[in-house]
Amino acid sequence: MRILGIDPGIATVGFGVVDAAGSRLRYVSCGAITTPAHTPLSARLDQIYTDMEELLSVFHPDEMAIEELFFNTNITTGISVAHGRGVLLLAAHRGGIPIYEYTPLQVKQAVVGYGRAEKRQVIDMVRRILNMPAPPKPDDAADAVALAICHARSATSLLNQTMKSGGNSPCSTT
Repeated sequence: MRILGIDPGIATVGFGVVDAAGSRLRYVSCGAITTPAHTPLSARLDQIYTDMEELLSVFHPDEMAIEELFFNTNITTGISVAHGRGVLLLAAHRGGIPIYEYTPLQVKQAVVGYGRAEKRQVIDMVRRILNMPAPPKPDDAADAVALAICHARSATSLLNQTMKSGGNSPCSTT
């Protein structure tokens, strides 16, 4: 299964592509979609949409994992990021790509084993899990690769596979 991880943004959208076969993960590519500052929001959204369509065309992902939004202190930035995230979701939907959403806490738990891990710990674990010589750059791309790893671990879990096949939970007592 090929997974496209997306770290949404408006100035920078991180992407990471990972192939998953059972518990084996293989790094494919990562990078960032960037839009110029001081450009109208509508033009930035158009560029993000166009670049996302190109990513889908080049990598042919089976599924997409994207970070859920959380608002911290700057709600104005959050609203812009939400616009960008909406365009990314639309492109994936129109491309027929199933979309899965994860919180930062879920990603940290899946990658590091601790939901309150620091960013550097997550980036280092991404490098180790994928046996990369250096951490993915930029940080937005590393976050996107972490999202792909999180989804791979979630999508290939015994519980998820059993539920997809219509079976009972392996934890069931019935």
